[in-house]
Amino acid sequence: MLVREKIFSSITDVFKRHGGTTIDTPVFELKEILAGKYGEDSKLIYDLADQGGELCSLRYDLTVPFARYLAMNKDITQIKRYHIAKVYRRDQPAVSKGRMREFYQCDFDIAGTYDSMIPDAEIIRIINEVFDSLGWKGTYTIKLNSRKILDGIFQVCGVPEALIRPISSAVDKLDKMSWEDVRKEMVEEKGLDPAIADKIGKWVVLKGQRDLLEKLQQDEELSNNPSMAQGMADLDLLFTILEYFDALHTVSFDLSLARGLDYYTGVIYEVVTEGSAPAVSAAEAAAQAAARPSKKKAGKSGDPDEDRSNDPTLGIGSIAAGGRYDNLVGMFSGKTQVPCVGISFGIDRIFSITKARMAAQKTIERPRKTDVDVYVMAFGGGKDFTGLLKERSQVCARLWDAGIKAEFLYKVKPKLPAQFKAAEQNGVPFALILGEDELAQGKVRIKEMGLASDHPLKEGELISFENLTEEVQQRLTGKKQLDSITQQAGGLRVVHGIKDVKALEAESGPAAMAQATDGAAPAPAVEPVLAAQVAESLAPAAEK
Repeated sequence: MLVREKIFSSITDVFKRHGGTTIDTPVFELKEILAGKYGEDSKLIYDLADQGGELCSLRYDLTVPFARYLAMNKDITQIKRYHIAKVYRRDQPAVSKGRMREFYQCDFDIAGTYDSMIPDAEIIRIINEVFDSLGWKGTYTIKLNSRKILDGIFQVCGVPEALIRPISSAVDKLDKMSWEDVRKEMVEEKGLDPAIADKIGKWVVLKGQRDLLEKLQQDEELSNNPSMAQGMADLDLLFTILEYFDALHTVSFDLSLARGLDYYTGVIYEVVTEGSAPAVSAAEAAAQAAARPSKKKAGKSGDPDEDRSNDPTLGIGSIAAGGRYDNLVGMFSGKTQVPCVGISFGIDRIFSITKARMAAQKTIERPRKTDVDVYVMAFGGGKDFTGLLKERSQVCARLWDAGIKAEFLYKVKPKLPAQFKAAEQNGVPFALILGEDELAQGKVRIKEMGLASDHPLKEGELISFENLTEEVQQRLTGKKQLDSITQQAGGLRVVHGIKDVKALEAESGPAAMAQATDGAAPAPAVEPVLAAQVAESLAPAAEK
C-alpha cells in the first residue's frame, strides 16, 4: 500500500502546485445523467434501481459528474479542480494489468473561459510533471490529436455525418488492431464505402509533431475545411506554448488517436508506455491458436468474469487520457456553457506497471511496507535481561513527540534477530539499539540498515542519549538529501551509506560521489551542489 500512497501523494503534490482545489461528487448518478456521453462504451456502465423506482448508475468516470456539478453551481465560472476517487465499469477484468471493474482515477480539470490553448498546454505540462515525479522520465509518450482535425479529415474523405462518431471509434482501435482489421470493421460493421475507408487510411496511420502538422497545412483540400483549419490553428498555437513550458518533447501528434467518448470537442490526448499495447493482435492470436489446435485458444474468454491477465491480446492500455470538452456542461445547464479541459490518470494501471518494473529491475530496492524511519531495539540476553520495555517505550515516545516515525517489537523480552528481521521486512532505514551498558553511559547505538559488510559503520555508532532526537533527525535529513542526489542523477542506487558522502566530499570532491553510486557518475549539473548540501547537513553542530 505504501507504493500506492506515494503515487497518490506525488500526483496530489503536482495538482496543488498548479493551483488545484479538490471537490467530491456522488458515487452514483441518475441514469439519464450518464446516458449518451460515452459512445460505444456506454454498455460498460453499471445500472442500479433504487427502492423508489428511480434508475441510477454508478459513475463511469469523474468528468461527467464534474460537469453536472458545474451546471448546478452557476456561480462557479472558473475553477482548477482535482478529484481522486473510484469509478466503475462492467469490463472483463485483467487484474495484473490494472484493468478492474472498480478502480481509482485521479483527475485534474481547468474550467472557464480563457485565451486559446493556454489551459490545454498546462494540462500537458502537468502530465509531464506527474510521470517525471514518479520516476518515469523517458519511458512514456503523450499521444495527441484534435477532434476538429479528425472530423475534418473524415468530412474531406466523404464520411456521412451520421457515421463520423462510429468511424472515429473504429479508428481509435488502431493502437491494438492492424489497419486491415480496422478497415474491415469500418466497411463490414459500420457500412462505410470502401473507397472512403481507403482515403481515411492514407491519413490516420501518420504520426509526428510539427512536421506532420506542416504536411496537413500544405494539403489544400484539408486546409479549406473549416473544422480542419481551426484544429490545425489550435495545434500550431499549442505546440508553441508547449515549447514555452518545456513540455513538447514527450508529445507525439498521432492521427490515429480518436478517444471513444462522445463529449470531446477539441484537443485530445492519452499517455502510453511499454505494455500499453497488446503483445499480439487478435488476428495473430487466432492464427497461432489455429496452428496449435490441441491447445486452449488465446483470446477473450466467453466468461465475462474470468481474469484476462494472461491474455496476450489485451494490453494495459493508456495510463492517462483526457482532452477538451466545451459543450458537456451545457448538456445539463440548458444554456450556460463552461469550456473545460482535463486529464485523468489511471492509478491502478500505473501501479501495475510500477510493480512490474520493480520486479524486473533487480538493482532497485524492495519497496518499503511502512513509512517508519527508526526501529527501536533492545540488546541483551541471559536471565537478568529485562527487555528494556520501559526504555524502548520512552525512546519511542520521545521520537514521536519530535515527529519522527518509529516503532518497536511488541515483546517484553525480544530477541535481537527477531527485531532486526522486523525492521528489514518493513524496510526501516535506521535502527536505534538500546543496551544496559550503553544506557548507563548515557549512550545509545544508531545503525543504518543495509550497509555493506565491509563498511566501517556496519555496526553503527554511539550517540548521546540526551540528544538522540537531534542526532536521529540529522541522519534522516542527510539520507533524504542523498536519496535526492541519486534520483536526480538517474535513479542510481547508493550502496555505501550516508556517512561516506562527507568523507568522499572532503577527500576528493564531488567526483568521488560516482564511486559511491555503483560506479556511474551522477549528473554534473546537480551533483556538486547537492553533495555539498548533504555534507553540510551531516557535519556536527560544532563544525557549522
